[in-house]
Amino acid sequence: MEQALNAEKRVMDDTPEPLPPLLGVPVPVKDLEPVAGAPLTLGSYPCRDTVAPDDSGLATRLRRAGAVLTGKTNTPEFGSSCHTENDLAPPTRNPWDPTRTPGGSSGGAAAAVAARLAPVAHGSDGGGSIRIPGSACGVFGLKPTRGRISGAPNRADLLGLSTSGPLTRTVADAALLLDTMAFTAPGDPFRAPEHEGSFLDHVRDGPGTLRVGTYSGTGAEGAQIHPDVRAAHEETVAVLTGLGHEVEEIPVPHDVHFGGHFAEDFGTLWSAMASAAPVAPEHEHELTALNRWLRARARETPMPRLVRALGRLQRGVHSFTAATAHLDVLLTPVLTRPPVPIGHFTQEGPEQTFALMTEFAPFTSLYNVSGQPSVTVPLNWSPAGLPIGSMFSAPAGGEGTLLALSAQLERARPWTDRVPPGL
Repeated sequence: MEQALNAEKRVMDDTPEPLPPLLGVPVPVKDLEPVAGAPLTLGSYPCRDTVAPDDSGLATRLRRAGAVLTGKTNTPEFGSSCHTENDLAPPTRNPWDPTRTPGGSSGGAAAAVAARLAPVAHGSDGGGSIRIPGSACGVFGLKPTRGRISGAPNRADLLGLSTSGPLTRTVADAALLLDTMAFTAPGDPFRAPEHEGSFLDHVRDGPGTLRVGTYSGTGAEGAQIHPDVRAAHEETVAVLTGLGHEVEEIPVPHDVHFGGHFAEDFGTLWSAMASAAPVAPEHEHELTALNRWLRARARETPMPRLVRALGRLQRGVHSFTAATAHLDVLLTPVLTRPPVPIGHFTQEGPEQTFALMTEFAPFTSLYNVSGQPSVTVPLNWSPAGLPIGSMFSAPAGGEGTLLALSAQLERARPWTDRVPPGL
């Protein structure tokens, strides 16, 4: 309330100085990002009493832009899963059907935006954690190019998988947040291609005629596409064609460019990321079963296997980006199924949980490995009224193309008038 009152005073000032772009806008922050004086639980029971002493670089930028940081949104422990259930709080529920998951790991952020608790929200994405809940909750989510948003000074993501990004109801709001969030800092291990001007400018411009490559094969054993998702994907292809874009089918990259090893190698990296969270040995037993299992896997992984996984993934990315260099945009589903029930992923042991996660979201992690920008656009709903997003990805530095195309799709098939039941 104090932040909001201060913003109001600035607006009502008789001789106001130029006002910052997010003045007075409520922006909740995912509970993996430090905000001074706010909880920093990381969704983990051992961290239940932790309070952040300082703002992260990103939180500092949001404050300077005038945002009102209203609180923290729920996340699974360490952001390690594609559902938002932890041992600290009741599960986050999907506003379109409270018996179902909002996805994860930015499930609290996406649910807040979908339920009109906030107009926009901060999220982060290391394997699909913005796009998965964006699709499940029927909101727009953007994972920027690797290096576009620095993790300084708190986060050291040596594998380059994770980045912050916005979850919003409109494309223009996502562009506005990206303009605020984008920054670099000395010592950053990755830098995105330079972007001139405002990302918001692209929302006003048409995308022109784009060459769109599409595939709907999962590249993951046992991951079958639900008929509602397949129908939604075909509908999106038809919309693109109707708008004059050139759409062509391309081979499933997981099989062609990664030699069938993608899921195995990405799993090795995911275990390594889970092991990086600082947990005292005497508190390991308090972690969720999934993270105990991931961290045990990491400890049992010889260094040469990690290096081999990184090498195979990098060679696959080189092959994939070369083969798709003639395309402006790639289109796939986000998920293989509409949102699943709460508890779907945790009925059995952690190894089965990880397998179910891979089956549910086999499309998203490729673009964390490649570092390319990727968005989920809420274009379709199932016959049961559940959101089904479409994922568009572009070459590194291509956020402008994705924003221009997404804004064109928003004009062609508006989604902001859709409201979850009961709201």
